Amino acid sequence: MLGWDLLVDRGDLTKTALAETDLQAPLAEGEALLEVESFALTANNITYGAVGDQIGYWKFFPAPAGQGRIPVWGFARVVRSNAADAPEGLRLFGYWPMSSHTVARLQKRPSGYVETSAHRAELPPTYNAYQEAQPGADDDWRSLLRPLFMTSFLLDDQLSDTALSTLVLSSASSKTAMGLAWLARRRGVKVVGLTSPGHADLLRGTGLYDEIVTYEDVAGLRATGPAGYVDFAGRAAVTRDVHAVLGEALVLSLGVGVTHWDALTAPRPQVPGVAPVFFFAPDRIRQRAQEWGMAELDARFQAALKAFVADNAWLKLRRHTGPDALQALYADVVAGNVQPDEGHIVSPA
Repeated sequence: MLGWDLLVDRGDLTKTALAETDLQAPLAEGEALLEVESFALTANNITYGAVGDQIGYWKFFPAPAGQGRIPVWGFARVVRSNAADAPEGLRLFGYWPMSSHTVARLQKRPSGYVETSAHRAELPPTYNAYQEAQPGADDDWRSLLRPLFMTSFLLDDQLSDTALSTLVLSSASSKTAMGLAWLARRRGVKVVGLTSPGHADLLRGTGLYDEIVTYEDVAGLRATGPAGYVDFAGRAAVTRDVHAVLGEALVLSLGVGVTHWDALTAPRPQVPGVAPVFFFAPDRIRQRAQEWGMAELDARFQAALKAFVADNAWLKLRRHTGPDALQALYADVVAGNVQPDEGHIVSPA
């Protein structure tokens, strides 16, 4: 019996290959074989590949030399087990590869399950944590929005530490930027979205932004009072231009993702003004977990997520089934050919 992995060329994220896997391979003591049921695929997952070497995303799911297995968020079920804590039928939500199946070492803890494989020991614990999950009507929304909106939530929480009148977001069509826009406006912050001309009208129609500015018109940016900038695109030239235009009004600049992943190889121009700071969501989670406790952090997040879904009916789910459909969808996502008002869910089989 065979399964499959979608392997990505680590040197060129546009190149993929489907590789067969042996589902009858013996399991070592403590290992379990899980069947991946469904997961979301977004530009955020491409970011995992783009910065895979710097942050360690390639290490979660080992692959042949020169290739990688990009992580995704979704659901999987134990179908064969040699682990006392992972009985057959156990269904978990968490971090999986783009594969039909995967092998994990799962240990039960008071807060859920933890993946304890040696190659993951030094990786951020947020990504090694799994929650038991019964099938529910909101499964697809959880796969799509929990990782993205959690980043939005944590960003907004960190930004609330600074008094801002205006917030400028690059890659305004990304789901994480859209979530942050919704949260920041609820706090009374004016939010300006930077985007390509092709997405401008759609974003205006969502009502998430006070103003939409295309990248070609960055020179027309204006800020009332202290301003912040959050860069989801990863284009240093755009960051330089935003810093130059906003000048002394810009008091905070955060780098989050690289939705324009191909920009990583472009020359890095000098950025004037306040120094950009890289935002890493697990660091903020650790801080708030210590200050609030994980239960309170999760309660606040769940309330915000529920309100976001209820308030944004423009967001539609699109479903894809099988390895060929996944490969085609991945090609569209990596090329930027997906619409901002769509969320894509993949069922491997």
